[in-house]
Amino acid sequence: MKAHDGMYIDGAWRPAAGPGVIEVVNPADEQVIATVPAGTVEDVDAAVRAARAALPGWAATPPAERAARLAALRDVLVARQDEIAETVTAELGSPPKLSQTVHAGVPIAVTGSYAELAATYAFEERTGNSTVLHEPVGVVGAITPWNYPLHQIVAKTAPALAAGCTVVVKPAEDTPLVARLFAEAVHEAGIPAGVFNLVTGLGPVAGQALAEHPGVDLVSFTGSTAVGRRIGAIASGMVKKVALELGGKSANVILPGADLARAVNVGVANVMSNSGQTCSAWTRMLVHHDQYDEAVELAAAAAAKYRDRIGPLVSATQRDRVRGYIAKGVAEGARLAAGGPDSPHERGYYVSPTVFADVTPGMTIAQEEIFGPVLSVLRYADEEDALRIANGTVYGLAGAVWAADETEAVAFARRMETGQVDINGGRFNPLAPFGGYKQSGVGRELGAHGLAEYLQTKSFQF
Repeated sequence: MKAHDGMYIDGAWRPAAGPGVIEVVNPADEQVIATVPAGTVEDVDAAVRAARAALPGWAATPPAERAARLAALRDVLVARQDEIAETVTAELGSPPKLSQTVHAGVPIAVTGSYAELAATYAFEERTGNSTVLHEPVGVVGAITPWNYPLHQIVAKTAPALAAGCTVVVKPAEDTPLVARLFAEAVHEAGIPAGVFNLVTGLGPVAGQALAEHPGVDLVSFTGSTAVGRRIGAIASGMVKKVALELGGKSANVILPGADLARAVNVGVANVMSNSGQTCSAWTRMLVHHDQYDEAVELAAAAAAKYRDRIGPLVSATQRDRVRGYIAKGVAEGARLAAGGPDSPHERGYYVSPTVFADVTPGMTIAQEEIFGPVLSVLRYADEEDALRIANGTVYGLAGAVWAADETEAVAFARRMETGQVDINGGRFNPLAPFGGYKQSGVGRELGAHGLAEYLQTKSFQF
């Protein structure tokens, strides 16, 4: 076990204000692998003050130079990609291949995309007899989750830095080690002192202090809708901006005529990836009643293949929460087609890949975000029924549509109340905006839309 000390504030590692520590547990074997400081209000205040002091200089730095620093950061992340992957595997439990390709690879791509965007974005533009300036919003307080620990830090930090903002990050207490590694990378990339700051700590202490701090101009939060509501209330009371990427209960709609086997297998893979700990996972599979039984059989067979390949959930708390939802599904009359509450391993926070059949739209497992390897298969009568079910939750983060004809899939997707839809298995695009409708959030991440979240406008009239 390694005992880490200090917070990254104003370009250096400095001792924490208090003696508290957070234990970091490897969810695969339940062993404590490290400790990090439990930040206090004093630590957050020091970090925000450092960010505030660094803001004028960084905001005045030419965009080309900010782009160069981001490119240098990308290069450091590339050089440390193996270390990043190993760290995420240790603290999150992600299988090594997923850690390498997604948890390490995607942040590299996103950082590179913002290096390019910072160099080309029109921070000034003419409209009629006016010049419109797009200026940094100020100090950003970024509160990030554990499910994609480095990606979520990068998805907030990279656009904020490209915009000219300074940042204080409070990472999730379950996965703080890769956040510390990122702070080391920032330092190595030569980003000026105070521009990026890191405070580890508990959400109700350090996270709340960051959201409430009067020196923070924008709070960017990714996590549960319940916590997002509280942060939104705090921010609105202080008249500060928020960017909230919250929960999801995404529908995977398979229209008649689609390649059923491919749609089901890709859908199951989507849910099982990262052990189901993905807010945009397609956890509701909607199938026409004529193909329903076949789809359930295919889904159950596909899920069984993940039994020995899936990673653990992040914590005992999360494992127990998911098991509770499985028990709730059975109690409400859904049928277990695969998996169940039993663990596939003696040690570790594992949950078996689970498929529920005979799920109706009003069931708890069809309405609430489970955040585990649990798929619900629902039947629909016709396209209008499918649309009603797909849109019939408080969430609207992501989804998927499969059809024999792309035009048919797009026509259905246009009527879905969700921020992102994959058409016939569309690929991830780091330049496309990501974010939700309804209670799935406010604002967008990635690409130019993500950069715009960290900018405010000023106009000159001539």
